[in-house]
Amino acid sequence: MADITTKEAQEVVQWAVKKAEELHTKMDIAVVDAGANLKAFLRMDDAWLGSIDISIKKARTARFFDMNSGEIGKLSQPGKPLYNIEHSNSGLISFPGGVVLKNSQGQIIGAVGVSGSSVENDHTVAEAGAGALKSH
Repeated sequence: MADITTKEAQEVVQWAVKKAEELHTKMDIAVVDAGANLKAFLRMDDAWLGSIDISIKKARTARFFDMNSGEIGKLSQPGKPLYNIEHSNSGLISFPGGVVLKNSQGQIIGAVGVSGSSVENDHTVAEAGAGALKSH
């Protein structure tokens, strides 16, 4: 199984921090590996404490289901096929900010989760972090 390296995980965090600074937000940024284990984490100065857990769960959610956490959210609304899924796996986060990470061959190697601002900003920062891998 392909997996994210430490160097790659750190690059994802760095790219995410850069975007968060551009947006004037303070974020918690988590990167998990292919097994959904925490690989890298950064809580920017003064970022919300409650967002630590949320960022990790967003990353795990994206990796567990190999889709961005916001997509899980669309499928977990009342009447949809994954309704109440957020109660599984010791808690999932089903709103934007968790993004799947792929290597240059298109294999999923982990995920990044971001929390600390609006869900739109969280997703934008997570996508920016994922961009680090596209630069290789």
